[in-house]
Amino acid sequence: MTDPYVAYREALSLRGLRVTPQRLMILHVIDEGNGHLTAEQIGDRIRAKFPAIHQGTIYRTLELLREAGLVSETHLGDRSAVYELMGNHPHHHLVCDRCGSITEVGDTLLDPLRAALLTEFGFRARTEHFAIFGLCAQCAQQRNSASGIE
Repeated sequence: MTDPYVAYREALSLRGLRVTPQRLMILHVIDEGNGHLTAEQIGDRIRAKFPAIHQGTIYRTLELLREAGLVSETHLGDRSAVYELMGNHPHHHLVCDRCGSITEVGDTLLDPLRAALLTEFGFRARTEHFAIFGLCAQCAQQRNSASGIE
């Protein structure tokens, strides 16, 4: 089994960032939690082992890691921003306004949108992590059934 800290150290070093225990812990917690963790959840998990770490340190470190392209920050509705590692498989989210379900979709789905924005506006969109809000299939079906639409 490989040591994940080796990969975290390498990723930080490649971006010219100092390797600190706080940065390593945050990357590990996000990785271990499979992403979609709030800053508060990250802080709680770290403080369970290291109570002296302040939430302000968590926020500042998350911002630094986001700016370095190691972590993505996404707002998935009315809850706090969630964080996950930027991996080799970029993905985006479909968030149901009704039930709150989150469906992950592949990055290639946004290729036509990026191309259209570039062609029509000369705009190069950054879509590292994108959330689209609406109704999931089940909630849309329930809504249509309730209103008599088939």
